[in-house]
Amino acid sequence: MVPMLTNWAGNYTFTAARVHEPATLEDVREIVAASRRVRALGTRHSFNDVADTSGGDLVSLKQMGRVLSLHRDGPRSTVTVEAGITYGQLCRQLDGTGYALHNLASLPHISVAGACATATHGSGDRNGNLASAATAIELVTADGTMKTLSRDADGDAFRGAVVSLGGLGIVTKVTLAVVPAFEVAQQVYEWLPLADLYANLDEITSSAYSVSLFTDWRGDAINQVWLKRRVGDVVSAASRLEALGATPAAHDLHPIASISAENCTPQMNVAGASHDRLPHFRMDHTPSAGEELQSEYLVPREHAVAALRAVDAMRGAIAPHLLISEVRTIAADELWMSPCYHQPCVGIHFTWKKDWPAVSALLPQIDRQLAPFAARPHWGKLFTMPAVQLQPLYAKLPDFRELLTAYDRQGKFRNPYLHRHILGGT
Repeated sequence: MVPMLTNWAGNYTFTAARVHEPATLEDVREIVAASRRVRALGTRHSFNDVADTSGGDLVSLKQMGRVLSLHRDGPRSTVTVEAGITYGQLCRQLDGTGYALHNLASLPHISVAGACATATHGSGDRNGNLASAATAIELVTADGTMKTLSRDADGDAFRGAVVSLGGLGIVTKVTLAVVPAFEVAQQVYEWLPLADLYANLDEITSSAYSVSLFTDWRGDAINQVWLKRRVGDVVSAASRLEALGATPAAHDLHPIASISAENCTPQMNVAGASHDRLPHFRMDHTPSAGEELQSEYLVPREHAVAALRAVDAMRGAIAPHLLISEVRTIAADELWMSPCYHQPCVGIHFTWKKDWPAVSALLPQIDRQLAPFAARPHWGKLFTMPAVQLQPLYAKLPDFRELLTAYDRQGKFRNPYLHRHILGGT
């Protein structure tokens, strides 16, 4: 076992026997071909064992983080990158060419390949998750050979392979759709009554390019509403929020108001490049020491208010173990194992105090509370939802299982996570 290799939060210790850090594609191919069990290791921001392989090999691509090419083709422009690059690194280089990505997660420190494989997302009614920007992927398959899949040429196989949970091979290259560079300004509002949120959810979340709602579930209000508008767009909810009793923040805020905002991206309606505003946290600062646990449930948009009310009904059980909860919206996509496959979703995120015994006892209660609303857990966060409840929520799961077998007949990329949640112990 690799001595004390943990994830970012420190709540999970990897059980792999070896970690490799190849610098070239040929190195990756040799490692994969020689391994009995192997998985890709990203920036270790997952909170569970999705990236682990018991007794096998981990392949970290942190030395393979170059921008390889930029294809300028109007609305079909793309950038091709090595899989180990982080979003912060990529976006800074893109900005110099006049391009940007359509959206970003709250942390820019995560790798492109890892975020795509787990359907990680940002926010915005019209913004798909980060994987939805992928137009092609290159991966090393079980025998060390290369396979390239593209949106245009490979159709269903591509749509099944992007959110792969690491089960098809080691992704070494990703091509992403890009958009012309744009600026964003964000303004934070405080203390929006929950009753008014429930009555006006669609109006509020559609009012800016990206909207995030933060609450500690201790009172009857959303603690903070983060509105991120594209410069030139009108934020239609600003006056509405004030009419409902929310007030503009007097200074930059951290989502947990008692923590300094020095690590957060600038607010107070000060415009800046999209990659310096869409994330909540700055690339050049570490947002925390990882002293937290995270869970998230994504529910179909039509169930959003009912699901939020169901969580609200559990506030007495949730609040004592919670640091902060965030609500975001995500557009529908075409990716088989994305929680947003063919349906827009609302994500209900929990950042917990680092007390796994308490959180693990609470999560099954949340599972049961949200079950009527077809809630799907984020693949990279903590959840206890049994496979019998999880698997029926994915219409394309049988096809994904076939894809796993077609690409990895030896089971080289399978791990306890895939057996537990996807393969049902097969």
